[in-house]
Amino acid sequence: MTRESKMERFRVCAATLTAGAVLAIVMLPLAGLAEGAPDPNGPVIYLAENLDEADGLGWCIDTLGRGFAEQLQTHSCKPQGGDTQFRYDPETRQIQSVEFEGKCMALGVSDNAAVPFALLDCVSEDPTQQFGFNADTGRITLVSEPNTCVVAGAKSRSAGPFMSRDLTITACDRADPARATWLYRP
Repeated sequence: MTRESKMERFRVCAATLTAGAVLAIVMLPLAGLAEGAPDPNGPVIYLAENLDEADGLGWCIDTLGRGFAEQLQTHSCKPQGGDTQFRYDPETRQIQSVEFEGKCMALGVSDNAAVPFALLDCVSEDPTQQFGFNADTGRITLVSEPNTCVVAGAKSRSAGPFMSRDLTITACDRADPARATWLYRP
């Protein structure tokens, strides 16, 4: 089934709902990673490997919990985009939230060592917000420590109808390529 036919099927199902109807939402894979990026329109940074994401949605950078949060994780890419949409700005070298304008990914500003990344006001001169993205290797590295890679956590967990993992940092030579190879669709 093509991406377009899946979206049309979803639209038809949504259009037939009436007030008071009970709906069981089933998340269908909207785009297999072999076919390309997750479905949301607009920028998205996502893992090249689907790993164990049960619905084939892939893994994106995401805010922890619903809506805005200062802590970041890796999460099933959401078909509607929202807080799983981030863009990479090669000029400022920042990873910027699409959903929360003026907010950027930063390292090492959290009191929680298990959650080392935060979403803070963008400050272009802040070295904790400067990341390198190598499209050839798929690595996201710290500009200040280019041998240190952004990696999805080893264990997945349930996150409502989706799945999540920690978003971590480790030496690139020790990083599992399946959890450290990112793709970017502007």
